[in-house]
Amino acid sequence: MSPVPLKQGKLALEDLAFYGLFWAGNTLSARVEQHLKRAHDLPVSWFEVLLWLYHQDASVSVSDLGSCTMLSRSQVSRVLDALRERGLIVRTQSPTDARSVGVALTPEGRVLFEQADATRRACLAEVFTDRLDQDELAALTGIWRKLKE
Repeated sequence: MSPVPLKQGKLALEDLAFYGLFWAGNTLSARVEQHLKRAHDLPVSWFEVLLWLYHQDASVSVSDLGSCTMLSRSQVSRVLDALRERGLIVRTQSPTDARSVGVALTPEGRVLFEQADATRRACLAEVFTDRLDQDELAALTGIWRKLKE
């Protein structure tokens, strides 16, 4: 039996915009999660941490890393523990603060990130990046930056 389409009602433009943003984020995240887990046994939260670490020139403090992600402080700690168990990151003592710990990718972590990033790009191509032109991608980027401020 086919689902019956529900009436959307008259939603205000700001409600439609918010719902669209919410729908797109959840739908695309779920798709990426499915592909990353299947191909690399890698949850999207782990991928996010690897993404931030991949682009750093040196180890970063756990608190700085946590402030960049969409994860809670406890989630970041759990993700880092799991990544360390898989040999994807190393923890280092801060050269300036004995109480502070830094984290960095291992060579294995860099390789896995590159493979996982290729998987992410491929799974998003047909439903996201191939459907939008450069101007639309730039507009979306501008919107995200403005909302983040």
